[in-house]
Amino acid sequence: MRPASTPRLPVTARVFVQRFSSTPRGARLARHLVVHRLDAWGVPYGSALSDTAALLVAELAANAVTHGRVPGRDIEVLLRLDAYTLRIDVSDSRGERRPTVTAVPEAEHGRGLLLVEALADRWGVLDRVPVGKTVRAELDLLPRGQRSRTSDDFARE
Repeated sequence: MRPASTPRLPVTARVFVQRFSSTPRGARLARHLVVHRLDAWGVPYGSALSDTAALLVAELAANAVTHGRVPGRDIEVLLRLDAYTLRIDVSDSRGERRPTVTAVPEAEHGRGLLLVEALADRWGVLDRVPVGKTVRAELDLLPRGQRSRTSDDFARE
């Protein structure tokens, strides 16, 4: 007789990487392609996860083309979906301009990272080799407590 085991979720990770022009049009296209890719992966248009991902990509891509733009260099969007997490990485070539949440809620500009902070389960800024930075936001797919994950996991991946 075999001992009872805990059910395991599949470990397959789906990955999508695309470069976009560092323009408002490129940021808009990134948002559209992300929700299209998620739909192809089984996350339907208009679902809470799809809508949240669209908002995060829109904000991070807009920040990348506004504050991280280097003429002639693209931005890059990476999606990684596994059984536990949706990871959104938006990279640009400007490593010295790191985003911070300092906006006053009543201000006309600069509230985007407040939105990212409110929507993402985790977010942060990572160095990008050879140049630039990556702003990462993660959304947990399982309720808290069903999966243990440390902040070290976030930094290592």
